[in-house]
Parts: sequence; C-alpha cells; structure tokens
Amino acid sequence: MSEKLPAKITTHYSVIPRDKDPRWKDVDMERVSDEFDAVIVGGGPAGMSAAIRLKQLANDAGKEFRVCLVEKAAEIGGHILSGNVFQPNSLNELIPDWKEKGAPLHTPVKEDKFSVLTETGRIPVPVIPGLPMSNHGNYVIRLGNLVQWLGEQAEELGVEIYPGSPAAEVLFHEDGSVKGIATADVGIAKDGSPKETFERGMELHAGITMFAEGCHGHLGKQLYKTFNLRANCQPQTYAIGFKELWEVEPSRHRPGLVEHSLGWPLDRFTYGGSFIYHLDEGAPLVAVGFVVGLDYKNPYLSPFKEFQRYKTHPYIRQTFEGGTRLSYGARALNEGGFQSIPKLTFPGGCLIGCLPGFVNVPKIKGTHTAMKSGMLAAESVFETLNQENTQSNTIAPEPSSYQELIQNSWVWQEMKSVRNIRPAAHNFLGIWGSILYTGTIYFLFRGKEPWTLNHGGIDSSHLKPAAECKPIEYPKPDNKLSFDLLSSVALTGTNHDHDQPAHLTLLDDSKPVEHNLAVFDGPEQHFCPAGVYEYVPTEDGKGMRLQINAQNCIHCKTCDIKDPSQNINWVCPEGGGGPAYSGM
Repeated sequence: MSEKLPAKITTHYSVIPRDKDPRWKDVDMERVSDEFDAVIVGGGPAGMSAAIRLKQLANDAGKEFRVCLVEKAAEIGGHILSGNVFQPNSLNELIPDWKEKGAPLHTPVKEDKFSVLTETGRIPVPVIPGLPMSNHGNYVIRLGNLVQWLGEQAEELGVEIYPGSPAAEVLFHEDGSVKGIATADVGIAKDGSPKETFERGMELHAGITMFAEGCHGHLGKQLYKTFNLRANCQPQTYAIGFKELWEVEPSRHRPGLVEHSLGWPLDRFTYGGSFIYHLDEGAPLVAVGFVVGLDYKNPYLSPFKEFQRYKTHPYIRQTFEGGTRLSYGARALNEGGFQSIPKLTFPGGCLIGCLPGFVNVPKIKGTHTAMKSGMLAAESVFETLNQENTQSNTIAPEPSSYQELIQNSWVWQEMKSVRNIRPAAHNFLGIWGSILYTGTIYFLFRGKEPWTLNHGGIDSSHLKPAAECKPIEYPKPDNKLSFDLLSSVALTGTNHDHDQPAHLTLLDDSKPVEHNLAVFDGPEQHFCPAGVYEYVPTEDGKGMRLQINAQNCIHCKTCDIKDPSQNINWVCPEGGGGPAYSGM
C-alpha cells in the first residue's frame, strides 16, 4: 500500500478523483453488471408501489419483465421516517384486498384536534371537514412497517429487492441517455485509499431507471443538472421533521387521536408546527413530532432544541409525563409543492415520489401521492418498453406519457389546489398569513384562484449573518421530557464503518471556517439533528477547524440543503450504513 496523503476533511473520490491518486494506480476497477427491464432506486412507498405495479402489469400480460429495486438501508424500511397519518386511496387501488393480506393499518383516525400554542396556553381551532387538516377516513400508521409489508408483496410478485445496496452513481449511454446505476464500492479507508477488502460496486443496467430516492436525493440532484429538469419550476424548499415514539401512561392514551399545532416555541416568521398521533397497536404508543421550515433566518436556531422545548409546554407535557421515549429520528421533507415540481422524465428514466416533491404540505401528507406517482410511472414505463415499433431518438427511451398521466390525475389537482398556502407565510404576518389564506382564499376558491405565489429562493439564501441576529438561549434538557442530542442519536441505531471516507463531502475544505464560521457562526453545528458537525480548536490552539462525525449521520439531508455556502454535498456511504429505524 502506498504512503498515505496528509489528513484532509474530504477524502471522498467524488471530490478527489482516483485517476489522479497514485494509491489507486494498480487497483482493478472493473465492475460486474446485470441487465433488467426496470431498475428502481429507493425502497420507500413510491419505489415499492412502482415495483408492484410493474409486476402486476407484466403478470397480467403474461410477459417476462425483470424488475430490480435497490435500497441503501440494511433492511427495507430501515431509513423510513414519517408522521404518519395515511390516506389509503392509493393503497386501495394498488392492492384492493390489503386488509385480508394483513397490511399494518391498525389505527383509524377517531378524533382531530388543532391548536395554536402560546407560551403557556392553547387556543383551539376547529377542524372543518373539507379543509386539508381533516383526517376522516385516514389511519395513523408507522410507515416503516407499511413499507416492509409492501416489500413482501413486491417479492411475492417477483421483484428482485436488494437492501444494503446504495445507488452511488448514474450510468449513461454514449448518447447521454440513462443506462442504469452503479452501487457503492466497499473497502475504502478513511483517507481515501483502497483497503485489502476493496470491492467494486455492481452495475445495474435497465431499459428505464426509476429514481425514488426520497427528499433531496443525491442522484436526483445530478439528474436535475444533466437534463435541466428544473428549468421551468421554482426552486424546491424544505423543512426538517423530527419524530419520537413514546410509550405513555395508559390513562393518557387515546387511540385514534390526531393532534396538530402551530405557534410556540417558534415565532411567527419561522414556519413550522407539531403532531401528536395516538397509535392502537397493543401498547399505549404515541408518536410526537415537530417540523421547522428550512427557510428560517436566525443561524443560532436549533430545530432539534426547538422540538425538545416544545414538549415542555404545559398542554403538551400532559401526554408525556411519566412516559418512556423509545426512539428518535429526523428527516428533511419537501415543502415546495406544486410550483416546485420539476420535469419528471428524461431519456432512460423518470423521477417519482418525494424526490420530485409530491408532498401536500397543508395536509401534512405525501405517502398517498408518492405511491400514486410510482404507480402512474410504472404504467408509462411498462407501456414504453413493451409497445411495438417503439421509436426513440436515444438508446434508452423516455417514458414521456408519465408526465401526462400525472397532470391528468388527482395528484396534480390536489397539489395545485393547495399551492399557495405554504408561500402565503412569506409576508409581514408570517405563519398567520398562511392560516388566514387557508381560512379565506382557499376556503372560498379551493385552489382555483388565478395566481401562484413564489417561495422566494432556496432555503440557504434566507440565513442572516450572525451579527444581525440574537443568540437563542435554550433550557437544559431535563431527561424526562427533553433530551440532549447524543442520547437522542443513540436511539436511532445509526451506524457507519468508521474507517471509510466521510460521505458528507466538502467542495472546498476551507469554506466552513472562512465563510460559515466567520459570517454565520457555524450554523451546521446548530441545524444538524445528529451532532455530525463540530467546530473544535486546531492542534496548535490558534484557530478553529470543522470536524465531521460522519458515523453519527442519520441521512436527513439537512446539511446539503441549509449550508449557506452550498459547499456540503451528501453522497452515499457504504451499503447498510445509517439509521436503523424500527417502524418509524
């Protein structure tokens, strides 16, 4: 093995090419390949629904049709985190007999509550049927469990599923159309050199590749640029969502109760809110969560600490006092809605689910729309690959009918109808403007108003310099209702091989100190929900340096979104790394 290079923050090959690194000179870089009709990247609701629908169509037509689905989590559902109040219309269509087949939908919604919280009190707001927050006919579920069950249905139909196989690279034909993906290499040391255990990833070639990576997927980012898919839409905007699962005192448990709130501890200019969902699964389980829009301005704001503070509110603490916290997690989610949906197809592939942003923000739901997008894409892909005399200008065809199918579906109508509610918060009223818009304009016009509001740029551009902001004093955790960050991360089950290059890469290693710390007081140490980023003294004690604790990463993607210098690029770690959520 050749001599190691000096220690760097970023040693990943996506920033430091191997062809210029002498340590890789004699390493065999050949990859084994396999051929499929369709390859699906991501085993969430959209990916699983697409896989199931493809095999349903193939089996009904009596055709041999090979479908491969790759998932970066060690187990299907292991990286899934969501509220989740589930609207079952897409599942009803995909698998009509889901009840008989044992789908894990155990808790029908029995009661809706909505509140505006002040520092010490609660203002109840009526939940009017027909408005987005009404949950009649829906179920409180644990989405990871539903995704696992969908995986079982897919395998029974003949889908080839490979967990622990992150898609690391998009492959292209010589004419620029998508050829498939390559899974991540393994056996690379932290300094970027090959270990004796190095193995190349595998190439998975497909007639069409369907990308279902979830919110802010790293391959999706590349596809946006390669095919200019965002040319005619607004930039995506995001939030970070936290969730904890608690076992509460039986006397405080009300199965089927769904509660949402706005207000404290956030000010009116910081978009966000909370949820409390009571499950009926044999134990007094309650899911509690908190969402903060990533267009917030104060670099000192810690979304994690806002969540912990929220649980100490006099009204909220009633549910959790005397209870036990079982699990914790966090994930970024799309909030751009209708006006941020990109072009969905390109030669050799398409985007489905939360990757392009099919989330109904006012409804706080995206699973039903993600599933339907995967189903419609599957119909387009199957038709494209099986129609006789297919004419294509590229080696891999484009499933163009998918765009039309989506735009003629209830998904498009639903997304369009609520398009102005989230951006209505961008005024002097803040989040109250969004509430006022819902109660007046949306109530009257149901989305048919002849205008579309603007989101106002990417989230990272909203951050103000630290000199213009006031530091926020957060109370110390009491370890009963509120907790510290590291003990929370321990509940995620996250794990990465320590001896691999950090998958949180920096385009420029000098930017964090020279720009982020100097101007914004290092906001990554506040917005990361897993303690990945720390500013620590340099070895000589004369300055500060950024330390990346990549082994803590729970794959939320917040850093890639909120970094004010847009210098952080999340890439996939070795297969199986990351959180190990159990039914979150």
